[in-house]
Amino acid sequence: MIVVSGPASKSLGANIAEILNAKTVDVNFKAFPDGEYCLRFEGDVSGEEVVVVQTTGPPQDTNVMQLLLMLDAAKDLGAKKVTAVVPYLAFARQDKRFLAGEVISAQTLVKLIEACGVDSFVTVNIHAKNTLKNFKVPTANLSAITLLAEHFKAQGLDGAFSLSPDKGAVGLAEEANRVLGGGCGWLRKERDRYTGEIQVEEKSLNVDGRDVVVFDDIISTGGTIARAIKMLKTQGARRVYAACVHPLLIGEAKTKILESGADEIVGTDSLSTSVRTVSLAPLIAEALAR
Repeated sequence: MIVVSGPASKSLGANIAEILNAKTVDVNFKAFPDGEYCLRFEGDVSGEEVVVVQTTGPPQDTNVMQLLLMLDAAKDLGAKKVTAVVPYLAFARQDKRFLAGEVISAQTLVKLIEACGVDSFVTVNIHAKNTLKNFKVPTANLSAITLLAEHFKAQGLDGAFSLSPDKGAVGLAEEANRVLGGGCGWLRKERDRYTGEIQVEEKSLNVDGRDVVVFDDIISTGGTIARAIKMLKTQGARRVYAACVHPLLIGEAKTKILESGADEIVGTDSLSTSVRTVSLAPLIAEALAR
């Protein structure tokens, strides 16, 4: 097996390769004055099983394009099998038409990835699982919630309450609770499809004097998490943490969350941000070794 780490996932790819004791091929990146760029594999992949690791967070267009170029190149250079490992899959939230006339970006992205000849696809906590039904090749949607929960348990938060910021993500809180064991719950969230504005309904929770971890798959602007943390603090929660698999943290999101009363924000290295505390490398390496 050869691991090819894309420009957006160099460190994660290297860690995966180290755990698997796999060979690596570096990717040379050359940018041109007009904004275009060229990628070049600095090693032979002919006849090999190749794993291309490339996340597709901001800047999404650039990272998606680089992913497609590397997948296509691996096949064109004679790779026997190509697996795309995309820790964070961009555009996955638009998996259907919420309003008439909208594009289905997740569906389009799947078509592009498959057109590059991939043989299998691996991602982590994809926002809309229905997206994977569009693939014709084998897929794996790994969950990093247990890894995050184990991190908090190691930090002395055994018995903490696990909370999901909305009912749709209650499965994340339930998964975390299997590690932390302090019970779990969820909040009710409503999003305006036209403005994107979010309302979080006030809900009484049994958190007085307790530690709480709010688990989500993605933290983008941080508004939902900040509202949830303020609610928990007003209900007497002792320490409150924000945990997510994909810490986009757009704009002032980190400041917003911390100022709402969060003790810390913990994310994974699916994206290269300042809160990438927990590595996905063991999780992904285990899946690839099966």
